[in-house]
Amino acid sequence: MKGLIGIIGAGYVGLPLAQVFAEAGHRIVLLESNPEKVAAVRRGESYIRDVDSGDLLRHVESGAIEITSDYDALKETEAILIALQTPLSAQREPDLSFVLRAVEDLAPRLQKGQLVVLESTTYPGTTRERLLPLLEEGGLRVGEDFHLAFSPERVDPGREDWTTKNTPKIVGGITPACTERAVELYSSALETVHPVSTPEAAELTKLLENIFRSVNIALVNELAQLCDRMSIDVWEVVGAAATKPFGFMSFQPGPGLGGHCMPIDPFYLTWKAREYDFYTEFIELAGKVNENMPYWCLGKVVRALNQHEKALKGSKVLLLGVAYKSDIDDTRESPALKLIELLQGEGADVSYHDQFVPELPEQGLSSVPLDAPAADCLVIVTAHSGIDYDEVVEQALLVVDLRNATGTNGTSNGKVWKL
Repeated sequence: MKGLIGIIGAGYVGLPLAQVFAEAGHRIVLLESNPEKVAAVRRGESYIRDVDSGDLLRHVESGAIEITSDYDALKETEAILIALQTPLSAQREPDLSFVLRAVEDLAPRLQKGQLVVLESTTYPGTTRERLLPLLEEGGLRVGEDFHLAFSPERVDPGREDWTTKNTPKIVGGITPACTERAVELYSSALETVHPVSTPEAAELTKLLENIFRSVNIALVNELAQLCDRMSIDVWEVVGAAATKPFGFMSFQPGPGLGGHCMPIDPFYLTWKAREYDFYTEFIELAGKVNENMPYWCLGKVVRALNQHEKALKGSKVLLLGVAYKSDIDDTRESPALKLIELLQGEGADVSYHDQFVPELPEQGLSSVPLDAPAADCLVIVTAHSGIDYDEVVEQALLVVDLRNATGTNGTSNGKVWKL
């Protein structure tokens, strides 16, 4: 059995990490404040779709994975990975409160020889400027008494080709010794580890990856709006451009960005850039375009209903799919949530069907059976597989397809309105 690793946060990042390290022969102690998650892991029940409950139960029963809310359990670990959320405040500024509170609790328990790695997405400078001073308050010195690094999570929920184990891991330490120690740890469980010179380089690498997607999605979202005015099928245009074997990377338009990363990460960099009297106008413009998409899609629904001589107010609108991407149960920052809010605000009778998301407590909604003919308008927001969209088109009175789920059948059908 390899060494004991502590992971703070048993969510979308922490639990899969625990699984991978346990499979590699490590023992894991998960630190989690949510009592429901603690109870579920102790029963061997996974609440993360990428972690199989059978595998989790096996590791829990063998003692390879345990879970607690007691920070004292971290004293015996050789490494501590921090995988907590880093949301935005109401003012669209970085909120590091979850991470900083964890580090404040960890600092007085830090032991000589331990490695601390931040995995949470954040702005360049966080590891050095915010975590390091807290961890050195007790007198231990980085690079000598303990090691500190940043290694961004690169989780893409629902994927089976690229997983926590085989997605290359970026690592940047405060000192070369810190980097070397972190590379050693991750190499014991993951297939590929790529070191960079500093934690700042690693922090910015993660932001670049998601900003790249955000900017390109904004481009096709803007093109979709222009194509709508020009009566050109944007999906046909994107598909045709994708036939070029070089110089073009295909991105698809949609109702907006979802998930924890893409809607949030760009604002971390734009906020930090202002410290250097620099304004990331290109990135901010992309954010504005993507944030506006639910509003534009609302207008699309209104126009579609008007053509069928119906007002949005009082109409039965059924949303198909509310997770932020297909075939997962994750609704974080899902554009469907904003669209529901906008539709309800206009007086629509809103319901949704999503086999992966049975409840939306904050919206006061539960998933309903897919009864296409019962809706005045069916809006495809997230195109889960396993649904016969040809049958949906055949049965529905009116369809607004925001994902091209209906394909060529939808294009040629007068009751289908596409993004």
